[in-house]
Parts: sequence; C-alpha cells; structure tokens
Amino acid sequence: MGVSCLQVGFDYRPHSRTAEPATILRGWLRLTEACPEGGAVGPVVDRGGRAMRCPYCRHADSRVVDSREADDGQLIRRRRSCPECGKRFTTVEEAVLAVVKRSGVTEPFSRTKIIGGVRKACQGRPVDEDSIALLAQRVEETVRAKGAAEIPSHDVGLAILGPLRDLDEVAYLRFASVYRSFDSLADFEREIETLRAAARAREAAGAEPASAQ
Repeated sequence: MGVSCLQVGFDYRPHSRTAEPATILRGWLRLTEACPEGGAVGPVVDRGGRAMRCPYCRHADSRVVDSREADDGQLIRRRRSCPECGKRFTTVEEAVLAVVKRSGVTEPFSRTKIIGGVRKACQGRPVDEDSIALLAQRVEETVRAKGAAEIPSHDVGLAILGPLRDLDEVAYLRFASVYRSFDSLADFEREIETLRAAARAREAAGAEPASAQ
C-alpha cells in the first residue's frame, strides 16, 4: 500500500446543523490493508507502527460506511464507524507527493503554499481568488501528471510560470524575478522583451486567417 495522509474531521450528522468536533490528527500514515465499501479494516498505523484509534473511545478498528472523492479525485473522504462506541468520524486520504528543495530537503507538496506565493505576486493586480485557486489546481495537476513520487522544486516553479503569465503579466514578472533571481534591470528588460515577442507572435497568428481571406 502507498502512504496516505489521514485527517480525522468532524462527526457530521445529516439533517442536523451541528457538527461534533473530533480530535484532529495530522501526519503521513500507512493503511495496513485495503477494504471494500462497508468492510472491516484493521488498524491504521503511522511510520512508528502506532495505531490510529477512534478519536472518541480509542478503539483500534473502524468500519468504512461511505467513501467519496473530493478535490477532482485527489482526495478520498471516508466515513468510518467505530464498532466499539458506535460513533462516526471522517478520514481524508491523499496520495503523497514530495517536493525536493535545492538544499535536498523534502517536504509534502502544498497547494496552499502555491496559492500563497501566487497571491503575493498578484498583490494589487485585478486577479481574484478563484483565478488563483484554479491556477494552483492546474499546477498540482501538472506536477502529479509526471507520475513521480518526488519532484524538484524547480519543476514546481516552472509549472507556475506558464499559467501565471497567461493570468497576469505583471504578476508573472514579479514571480519570475524571484524564481529566476533577477539582480539587475537588464534581467527585467530581457524578460519584458520576451513577453512582447510572444505577444507579437500571438497577434501575427491571429491575423493570418484574416489576411488569407
């Protein structure tokens, strides 16, 4: 089995406006066995071999009563029932994608971190939060499509540059200046000229059908 990130959520009760909070447990966990819908599962353990117990009574086993995809299939939310106390809780499973930084240190890929970086670049620009969130989703889809368990941080930056350039060129310049370590006015001028050349190419491509007529 692969490694998954499980988070105990809220005991949601249909037809009720209240949610019973459960303990929030975060960490990279390994499922000991797969289970069919509604089937019994064994303990869920972390890398230290410790069981993830029911957040209410601490019983080690649970039963899956419902599974649903979320976040365009990137997450699976499972409703679990404890056979000991009968209470329910939610776990969230997510495939692990690690980012290898220049220093060699690895950290979990974070879409929230992408959103934060792009939001800073877009500060003061006419870019809404939905557009930033969509860009971050596209970036995650791009890096996950590579099919690798680990990806260099450099590749994550490259995946951001293209969509950000299409979204807002000023924000793109801000981000590129940090990502590519601009240290002179000439660096900005070269990047601006590249943007202008790309714009001229797009205009020429759009004018070709009209001139052919």
